[in-house]
Amino acid sequence: SASAAFVVLGVLPMGWLAPKIGRKGLMVIFWLGTGASMAATGLVQGPVGLAIALALTGSFAAIYHPIGTAMLVDAAGEKMGRAVGINGVFGNFGVACAPVVTAFATALLGWRWAFLIPGIACVVWGLFFLREPEVDFTRRPGAKPFPEIPRAVVRRAVIVLLVIAAVSGLVFNAFTLLIPKLMAERLATDPSMLKLVGLLAFLATICGAATQFSVGRMIDRMRIKQVFLPLALIPAPAFFLLSFLDGWAVVPLSGLLAAAIFGQVTVNETMTARYIAPALRAKMYSVRFFVGFLGSAGAAPLVGWLHAATGTLALSIIVLGVFALVIIACAFAFPDREEELKPELW
Repeated sequence: SASAAFVVLGVLPMGWLAPKIGRKGLMVIFWLGTGASMAATGLVQGPVGLAIALALTGSFAAIYHPIGTAMLVDAAGEKMGRAVGINGVFGNFGVACAPVVTAFATALLGWRWAFLIPGIACVVWGLFFLREPEVDFTRRPGAKPFPEIPRAVVRRAVIVLLVIAAVSGLVFNAFTLLIPKLMAERLATDPSMLKLVGLLAFLATICGAATQFSVGRMIDRMRIKQVFLPLALIPAPAFFLLSFLDGWAVVPLSGLLAAAIFGQVTVNETMTARYIAPALRAKMYSVRFFVGFLGSAGAAPLVGWLHAATGTLALSIIVLGVFALVIIACAFAFPDREEELKPELW
Protein backbone atom coordinates (compact mmCIF):
# COMPACT_ATOMS: atom_id res chain seq x y z
CA SER A 1 0.00 0.00 0.00
CA ALA A 2 2.82 2.38 0.83
CA SER A 3 4.55 1.68 -2.48
CA ALA A 4 1.36 2.18 -4.51
CA ALA A 5 0.43 5.37 -2.65
CA PHE A 6 3.82 6.94 -3.26
CA VAL A 7 3.67 6.05 -6.96
CA VAL A 8 0.37 7.97 -7.17
CA LEU A 9 1.76 10.97 -5.26
CA GLY A 10 5.20 10.94 -6.84
CA VAL A 11 4.18 10.83 -10.49
CA LEU A 12 2.56 14.28 -10.60
CA PRO A 13 5.62 16.57 -10.10
CA MET A 14 7.90 14.68 -12.52
CA GLY A 15 6.87 16.67 -15.58
CA TRP A 16 7.79 19.91 -13.79
CA LEU A 17 11.12 18.52 -12.51
CA ALA A 18 12.21 17.35 -15.98
CA PRO A 19 13.28 20.83 -17.28
CA LYS A 20 15.28 21.46 -14.09
CA ILE A 21 17.03 18.09 -13.65
CA GLY A 22 16.85 16.76 -17.20
CA ARG A 23 15.09 13.63 -18.43
CA LYS A 24 18.24 11.54 -18.42
CA GLY A 25 19.06 12.67 -14.89
CA LEU A 26 15.60 11.69 -13.67
CA MET A 27 15.85 8.28 -15.35
CA VAL A 28 19.22 7.65 -13.68
CA ILE A 29 17.62 8.56 -10.35
CA PHE A 30 14.78 6.16 -11.23
CA TRP A 31 17.10 3.21 -11.89
CA LEU A 32 19.47 3.77 -8.98
CA GLY A 33 16.81 4.86 -6.48
CA THR A 34 14.35 2.09 -7.31
CA GLY A 35 17.11 -0.52 -7.25
CA ALA A 36 18.62 0.67 -3.97
CA SER A 37 15.25 0.92 -2.20
CA MET A 38 14.18 -2.53 -3.48
CA ALA A 39 17.43 -4.02 -2.21
CA ALA A 40 16.86 -2.22 1.10
CA THR A 41 13.39 -3.82 1.28
CA GLY A 42 15.07 -7.21 1.20
CA LEU A 43 17.48 -6.25 3.99
CA VAL A 44 15.44 -4.29 6.53
CA GLN A 45 13.99 -5.70 9.74
CA GLY A 46 10.53 -4.97 11.15
CA PRO A 47 7.34 -3.49 9.70
CA VAL A 48 8.41 0.17 10.00
CA GLY A 49 11.60 -0.38 8.02
CA LEU A 50 9.68 -2.40 5.46
CA ALA A 51 7.06 0.36 5.04
CA ILE A 52 9.75 3.04 4.59
CA ALA A 53 11.65 0.96 2.02
CA LEU A 54 8.49 0.22 0.04
CA ALA A 55 7.46 3.89 0.15
CA LEU A 56 10.87 4.85 -1.25
CA THR A 57 10.50 2.21 -3.96
CA GLY A 58 7.16 3.70 -4.97
CA SER A 59 8.55 7.24 -4.96
CA PHE A 60 11.45 6.39 -7.28
CA ALA A 61 9.32 4.11 -9.47
CA ALA A 62 6.95 7.04 -10.08
CA ILE A 63 9.59 8.64 -12.31
CA TYR A 64 9.39 6.04 -15.06
CA HIS A 65 5.98 6.45 -16.67
CA PRO A 66 5.84 10.22 -17.31
CA ILE A 67 9.54 10.66 -18.12
CA GLY A 68 10.26 7.35 -19.85
CA THR A 69 7.14 7.56 -22.04
CA ALA A 70 7.93 11.15 -23.09
CA MET A 71 11.49 10.12 -24.02
CA LEU A 72 10.17 7.12 -25.93
CA VAL A 73 7.71 8.99 -28.14
CA ASP A 74 10.24 11.76 -28.83
CA ALA A 75 12.84 9.20 -29.93
CA ALA A 76 10.31 7.29 -32.05
CA GLY A 77 9.54 10.22 -34.36
CA GLU A 78 6.82 9.32 -36.88
CA LYS A 79 6.74 5.67 -35.71
CA MET A 80 5.58 6.48 -32.18
CA GLY A 81 2.70 3.98 -32.28
CA ARG A 82 5.05 1.10 -33.05
CA ALA A 83 7.47 2.23 -30.32
CA VAL A 84 4.72 2.55 -27.69
CA GLY A 85 3.36 -0.86 -28.73
CA ILE A 86 6.73 -2.59 -28.36
CA ASN A 87 7.27 -0.89 -25.01
CA GLY A 88 3.84 -2.09 -23.89
CA VAL A 89 4.55 -5.69 -24.95
CA PHE A 90 7.72 -5.86 -22.88
CA GLY A 91 6.18 -3.96 -19.96
CA ASN A 92 3.17 -6.22 -19.66
CA PHE A 93 5.27 -9.31 -20.29
CA GLY A 94 7.14 -8.23 -17.18
CA VAL A 95 3.84 -7.79 -15.31
CA ALA A 96 2.77 -11.30 -16.37
CA CYS A 97 6.12 -12.85 -15.40
CA ALA A 98 6.51 -11.00 -12.09
CA PRO A 99 4.35 -13.37 -9.96
CA VAL A 100 6.05 -16.42 -11.48
CA VAL A 101 9.59 -15.08 -10.95
CA THR A 102 8.74 -13.85 -7.45
CA ALA A 103 7.25 -17.20 -6.44
CA PHE A 104 10.27 -19.04 -7.84
CA ALA A 105 12.81 -16.79 -6.09
CA THR A 106 10.86 -16.95 -2.81
CA ALA A 107 10.55 -20.74 -2.89
CA LEU A 108 14.19 -21.23 -3.81
CA LEU A 109 15.99 -18.50 -1.85
CA GLY A 110 13.45 -16.83 0.45
CA TRP A 111 11.28 -13.71 0.15
CA ARG A 112 14.14 -11.27 0.67
CA TRP A 113 15.80 -12.34 -2.57
CA ALA A 114 12.60 -11.53 -4.44
CA PHE A 115 13.50 -7.89 -3.70
CA LEU A 116 17.29 -8.14 -3.74
CA ILE A 117 17.62 -9.68 -7.23
CA PRO A 118 15.56 -7.07 -9.16
CA GLY A 119 17.00 -4.32 -6.94
CA ILE A 120 20.59 -5.22 -7.83
CA ALA A 121 19.60 -5.57 -11.51
CA CYS A 122 18.10 -2.04 -11.48
CA VAL A 123 21.26 -0.53 -9.97
CA VAL A 124 23.50 -2.27 -12.52
CA TRP A 125 21.30 -1.11 -15.41
CA GLY A 126 21.25 2.43 -13.99
CA LEU A 127 25.06 2.50 -14.02
CA PHE A 128 25.03 1.48 -17.68
CA PHE A 129 22.39 4.12 -18.44
CA LEU A 130 24.53 6.75 -16.70
CA ARG A 131 27.16 6.34 -19.43
CA GLU A 132 24.69 7.17 -22.23
CA PRO A 133 24.74 10.74 -23.59
CA GLU A 134 21.62 12.86 -23.19
CA VAL A 135 20.00 13.49 -26.58
CA ASP A 136 17.23 15.94 -27.48
CA PHE A 137 15.45 14.02 -30.23
CA THR A 138 13.21 16.96 -31.09
CA ARG A 139 16.29 18.83 -32.40
CA ARG A 140 17.83 16.03 -34.46
CA PRO A 141 18.47 16.67 -38.17
CA GLY A 142 15.34 16.19 -40.26
CA ALA A 143 12.97 16.37 -37.29
CA LYS A 144 9.72 18.12 -38.24
CA PRO A 145 8.46 20.94 -35.99
CA PHE A 146 5.32 20.11 -34.03
CA PRO A 147 2.27 21.66 -35.77
CA GLU A 148 0.08 24.36 -34.24
CA ILE A 149 -3.13 22.52 -33.37
CA PRO A 150 -6.25 24.64 -32.63
CA ARG A 151 -6.76 25.12 -28.90
CA ALA A 152 -10.35 23.85 -29.01
CA VAL A 153 -9.21 20.55 -30.54
CA VAL A 154 -6.42 20.13 -27.99
CA ARG A 155 -8.79 20.98 -25.13
CA ARG A 156 -11.29 18.37 -26.31
CA ALA A 157 -8.57 15.74 -26.69
CA VAL A 158 -7.15 16.45 -23.20
CA ILE A 159 -10.55 16.30 -21.46
CA VAL A 160 -11.40 12.98 -23.12
CA LEU A 161 -7.91 11.67 -22.40
CA LEU A 162 -8.13 12.41 -18.66
CA VAL A 163 -11.59 10.81 -18.34
CA ILE A 164 -10.26 7.75 -20.16
CA ALA A 165 -7.19 7.68 -17.89
CA ALA A 166 -9.30 7.53 -14.73
CA VAL A 167 -11.79 4.94 -15.98
CA SER A 168 -9.43 2.73 -17.97
CA GLY A 169 -6.94 2.80 -15.08
CA LEU A 170 -9.57 1.28 -12.82
CA VAL A 171 -10.75 -1.25 -15.44
CA PHE A 172 -7.20 -2.30 -16.38
CA ASN A 173 -6.02 -2.82 -12.80
CA ALA A 174 -9.23 -4.51 -11.65
CA PHE A 175 -9.20 -6.92 -14.59
CA THR A 176 -5.56 -7.92 -14.06
CA LEU A 177 -6.28 -8.47 -10.35
CA LEU A 178 -9.35 -10.65 -10.84
CA ILE A 179 -8.14 -12.87 -13.72
CA PRO A 180 -6.56 -15.59 -11.51
CA LYS A 181 -9.51 -15.56 -9.09
CA LEU A 182 -11.95 -15.62 -12.02
CA MET A 183 -10.25 -18.68 -13.55
CA ALA A 184 -10.33 -20.50 -10.21
CA GLU A 185 -13.99 -19.59 -9.57
CA ARG A 186 -15.38 -20.44 -13.01
CA LEU A 187 -13.31 -23.61 -13.58
CA ALA A 188 -14.08 -25.09 -10.15
CA THR A 189 -16.40 -27.68 -11.74
CA ASP A 190 -13.44 -29.20 -13.63
CA PRO A 191 -10.74 -30.35 -11.15
CA SER A 192 -8.27 -31.06 -13.95
CA MET A 193 -8.43 -27.41 -15.05
CA LEU A 194 -7.78 -26.02 -11.56
CA LYS A 195 -4.13 -27.10 -11.85
CA LEU A 196 -3.80 -24.80 -14.87
CA VAL A 197 -5.36 -21.68 -13.33
CA GLY A 198 -2.05 -19.83 -13.02
CA LEU A 199 -1.00 -20.76 -16.54
CA LEU A 200 -4.37 -19.72 -18.02
CA ALA A 201 -4.25 -16.35 -16.26
CA PHE A 202 -0.69 -15.88 -17.55
CA LEU A 203 -1.74 -16.72 -21.13
CA ALA A 204 -4.67 -14.28 -20.99
CA THR A 205 -2.31 -11.51 -19.87
CA ILE A 206 0.21 -12.37 -22.59
CA CYS A 207 -2.62 -12.28 -25.15
CA GLY A 208 -3.33 -8.70 -24.13
CA ALA A 209 0.34 -7.70 -24.13
CA ALA A 210 0.92 -9.12 -27.62
CA THR A 211 -2.01 -7.09 -28.96
CA GLN A 212 -0.22 -3.87 -28.08
CA PHE A 213 2.38 -4.40 -30.81
CA SER A 214 -0.29 -4.82 -33.51
CA VAL A 215 -2.25 -1.85 -32.21
CA GLY A 216 0.89 0.30 -32.22
CA ARG A 217 1.59 -0.50 -35.88
CA MET A 218 -2.03 0.28 -36.78
CA ILE A 219 -1.85 3.68 -35.08
CA ASP A 220 1.05 4.73 -37.31
CA ARG A 221 -1.13 4.14 -40.40
CA MET A 222 -4.60 5.09 -39.13
CA ARG A 223 -6.30 7.86 -37.18
CA ILE A 224 -6.48 7.22 -33.44
CA LYS A 225 -10.27 7.05 -33.38
CA GLN A 226 -10.27 4.39 -36.12
CA VAL A 227 -8.21 2.14 -33.86
CA PHE A 228 -9.65 3.19 -30.51
CA LEU A 229 -13.37 2.86 -31.26
CA PRO A 230 -13.36 -0.88 -32.18
CA LEU A 231 -11.26 -1.64 -29.10
CA ALA A 232 -13.59 0.42 -26.89
CA LEU A 233 -16.69 -1.44 -28.14
CA ILE A 234 -15.42 -4.86 -26.96
CA PRO A 235 -15.04 -4.68 -23.14
CA ALA A 236 -18.58 -3.68 -22.05
CA PRO A 237 -20.49 -6.55 -23.75
CA ALA A 238 -17.63 -8.94 -22.99
CA PHE A 239 -17.76 -8.05 -19.27
CA PHE A 240 -21.55 -8.49 -19.15
CA LEU A 241 -21.23 -11.89 -20.87
CA LEU A 242 -18.36 -12.91 -18.60
CA SER A 243 -20.42 -12.07 -15.49
CA PHE A 244 -22.54 -15.22 -15.88
CA LEU A 245 -20.41 -17.40 -18.20
CA ASP A 246 -18.98 -20.61 -16.73
CA GLY A 247 -16.53 -23.34 -17.69
CA TRP A 248 -13.82 -23.37 -20.34
CA ALA A 249 -15.49 -20.57 -22.41
CA VAL A 250 -14.19 -18.09 -19.78
CA VAL A 251 -10.64 -18.60 -21.08
CA PRO A 252 -10.96 -17.29 -24.69
CA LEU A 253 -13.32 -14.49 -23.58
CA SER A 254 -10.77 -13.39 -20.96
CA GLY A 255 -8.11 -13.40 -23.66
CA LEU A 256 -10.30 -11.21 -25.89
CA LEU A 257 -10.95 -8.81 -23.01
CA ALA A 258 -7.23 -8.62 -22.22
CA ALA A 259 -6.48 -7.87 -25.88
CA ALA A 260 -9.00 -4.98 -25.97
CA ILE A 261 -8.04 -3.53 -22.57
CA PHE A 262 -4.28 -3.74 -23.07
CA GLY A 263 -4.61 -2.45 -26.64
CA GLN A 264 -6.34 0.66 -25.32
CA VAL A 265 -3.26 1.45 -23.22
CA THR A 266 -1.18 1.84 -26.39
CA VAL A 267 -3.87 4.04 -27.93
CA ASN A 268 -4.11 6.26 -24.83
CA GLU A 269 -0.37 6.86 -24.60
CA THR A 270 -0.20 7.76 -28.30
CA MET A 271 -3.11 10.21 -27.93
CA THR A 272 -0.93 12.45 -25.78
CA ALA A 273 1.95 12.36 -28.25
CA ARG A 274 -0.32 13.24 -31.19
CA TYR A 275 -1.97 16.27 -29.60
CA ILE A 276 0.58 17.65 -27.10
CA ALA A 277 3.80 19.44 -28.12
CA PRO A 278 7.09 17.75 -27.10
CA ALA A 279 7.97 20.51 -24.62
CA LEU A 280 4.75 19.83 -22.66
CA ARG A 281 4.55 16.06 -23.00
CA ALA A 282 6.33 15.18 -19.77
CA LYS A 283 3.93 17.45 -17.83
CA MET A 284 0.90 16.01 -19.61
CA TYR A 285 2.07 12.45 -19.05
CA SER A 286 2.55 13.29 -15.36
CA VAL A 287 -1.05 14.50 -15.08
CA ARG A 288 -2.38 11.61 -17.19
CA PHE A 289 -0.60 8.92 -15.17
CA PHE A 290 -1.52 10.61 -11.89
CA VAL A 291 -5.21 10.46 -12.84
CA GLY A 292 -4.81 6.93 -14.18
CA PHE A 293 -3.07 5.70 -11.03
CA LEU A 294 -5.83 7.24 -8.90
CA GLY A 295 -8.30 5.10 -10.85
CA SER A 296 -6.05 2.06 -10.49
CA ALA A 297 -5.80 2.60 -6.74
CA GLY A 298 -9.56 2.19 -6.43
CA ALA A 299 -9.59 -1.14 -8.26
CA ALA A 300 -8.49 -3.46 -5.45
CA PRO A 301 -10.80 -2.02 -2.75
CA LEU A 302 -13.76 -2.01 -5.17
CA VAL A 303 -13.28 -5.60 -6.34
CA GLY A 304 -12.51 -6.79 -2.80
CA TRP A 305 -15.60 -5.11 -1.28
CA LEU A 306 -17.96 -6.38 -3.99
CA HIS A 307 -16.56 -9.90 -3.74
CA ALA A 308 -16.86 -9.89 0.05
CA ALA A 309 -20.45 -8.62 -0.17
CA THR A 310 -21.64 -11.15 -2.76
CA GLY A 311 -19.26 -14.10 -2.47
CA THR A 312 -18.65 -14.17 -6.24
CA LEU A 313 -17.01 -12.01 -8.91
CA ALA A 314 -20.22 -11.60 -10.94
CA LEU A 315 -21.18 -8.16 -9.55
CA SER A 316 -17.58 -6.92 -9.79
CA ILE A 317 -17.50 -7.84 -13.47
CA ILE A 318 -20.87 -6.14 -14.13
CA VAL A 319 -19.59 -2.94 -12.49
CA LEU A 320 -16.50 -3.05 -14.71
CA GLY A 321 -18.85 -3.41 -17.68
CA VAL A 322 -20.64 -0.23 -16.63
CA PHE A 323 -17.31 1.63 -16.42
CA ALA A 324 -16.44 0.25 -19.87
CA LEU A 325 -19.55 2.03 -21.23
CA VAL A 326 -17.89 5.32 -20.24
CA ILE A 327 -14.87 4.35 -22.36
CA ILE A 328 -17.20 3.84 -25.35
CA ALA A 329 -18.59 7.37 -24.86
CA CYS A 330 -15.03 8.73 -24.69
CA ALA A 331 -14.10 6.93 -27.91
CA PHE A 332 -17.00 8.60 -29.73
CA ALA A 333 -16.10 11.99 -28.23
CA PHE A 334 -12.39 11.90 -29.18
CA PRO A 335 -11.36 14.06 -32.18
CA ASP A 336 -11.26 12.29 -35.53
CA ARG A 337 -8.98 14.43 -37.67
CA GLU A 338 -7.18 13.58 -40.92
CA GLU A 339 -4.46 16.01 -39.81
CA GLU A 340 -3.18 13.38 -37.34
CA LEU A 341 -1.58 11.53 -40.26
CA LYS A 342 -0.80 14.70 -42.25
CA PRO A 343 0.33 17.29 -39.67
CA GLU A 344 1.06 19.86 -42.37
CA LEU A 345 -2.75 20.21 -42.86
CA TRP A 346 -3.20 21.71 -39.39
